[in-house]
Amino acid sequence: MESRKAVSAERAAVGRAARKAVPRREHAGWVPSRNRPDPVARLSAQEAGRLPWLLPVRHARMAESPLAFFRGSAALMAADLSCTPVTGFTVQLCGDAHLANFGTFASPERRQVFDVSDFDETLPGPWEWDVKRLAASFVLAARDNGCGDAEGREAAVRSVTAYQRAMAGFASAGVLDVWYAQVSLQMIKDRIPRGKERRRFASAQERASRRTSGRVLSRLTERVGGRLRIRSEPPLLVPLREMGEHGDRAAFHRQVEESFTGYLSSLSGDRRHLLSRFRMVDVALKVVGVGSVGTRCFLVLMQGREHDEPLFLQVKEAGASVLEAHLPGSGFSCGGQRVVEGQRLMQASGDIFLGWSLAAPLRDHYWRQFRDMKGAADIPAMGPQRLKRYAGACGWTLAHGHARSGDATAIAAYLGAGDAFTEAVGDFAVAYADQVRRDHAAFVEALRSHRLEPAWTPQAADGMGRLSRAARRRR
Repeated sequence: MESRKAVSAERAAVGRAARKAVPRREHAGWVPSRNRPDPVARLSAQEAGRLPWLLPVRHARMAESPLAFFRGSAALMAADLSCTPVTGFTVQLCGDAHLANFGTFASPERRQVFDVSDFDETLPGPWEWDVKRLAASFVLAARDNGCGDAEGREAAVRSVTAYQRAMAGFASAGVLDVWYAQVSLQMIKDRIPRGKERRRFASAQERASRRTSGRVLSRLTERVGGRLRIRSEPPLLVPLREMGEHGDRAAFHRQVEESFTGYLSSLSGDRRHLLSRFRMVDVALKVVGVGSVGTRCFLVLMQGREHDEPLFLQVKEAGASVLEAHLPGSGFSCGGQRVVEGQRLMQASGDIFLGWSLAAPLRDHYWRQFRDMKGAADIPAMGPQRLKRYAGACGWTLAHGHARSGDATAIAAYLGAGDAFTEAVGDFAVAYADQVRRDHAAFVEALRSHRLEPAWTPQAADGMGRLSRAARRRR
């Protein structure tokens, strides 16, 4: 016991000492460096290697608002954060910790839980980076929803305050208590005042509980000639049978099949046994998110060999994290393994089908279950009070992911119990939201001037529809 107290006191002393090297108020404000790269050029460079016919969809989604642009431009903020002060305490970063990358899903025990839900950019790095990205996203969301900066800043500060208090609790808790801690949807609902807000939450919870492979089956499939297949909804969902001129469907099929073989080798024996009871029925290219649009992401329909029960798996391309340009590179040679190992380290409950693939030439992937009771907050519908409640849940959750991988005692001691750090990051969040607004305006202008591929239009969708119909006629 004395030894544990001594170690804890030593780590706390290290955390407090960091205040002298990096005063907490130094985290306030944002001033871009004089040699800050052109944001449009940086985003254009990031799109190299993506499927060019999907870039208009990506551009359309990013052009919708500064928040939407922020969601698709993690690379820009990674470069900006590399110029900001840090204490040197490393955690497993989400890497893209904005408010839309938290959500609900099913634990292996079939409980609905709330956690970080996107790890495409995960990498070990400074804990401050995730905190600042999360805070800035709340200011942008508040602006999108017609709230003032005072309300947006209040939500940002609430997220950081929740992070600070949670980290203090994790610093005093046992290792196993920290590891097993988790937020369930029931816990969130119990904290919502009775009335309309709680009924709205319960309704969303119920809808999420029905988002299973069985429910997806009726939404995304059709029967043709007695055979089940994924329906075509170009350009967002394109079965490989209809790839036609936009890609070599045989090459894509081979890529997915080889990736599946590699994926199985990353799973434990019981998971491999479970998947052996299913067969692959159909594959489609699936557009997902904002930042991932244009990468090679697939939806795979599996069916049980005995009872024809459906299982949908999502296959996502995994390259290098955008953080790797500014931090030591990943310790994993496979980008998919980087994502999976980071997710397992940060999440208290994980998808039993989560795994990675080494087999696809030049294209690492990770696999996971598609829409397993997945739910997301209705951010556009959030007023100031709901935004603040949600900020508290996200802040606690982010602190938990960091405490599982980092030095909670040192970070908590650096943060302290006052508001020096939280207020500083509140200032940063507003200032950085202004930067995002400027970058978004430059991005929209680049689309208008055709410096970038123009955004997706209904005419482009009609073109994809004609392509799909032509592919069907060729068959």
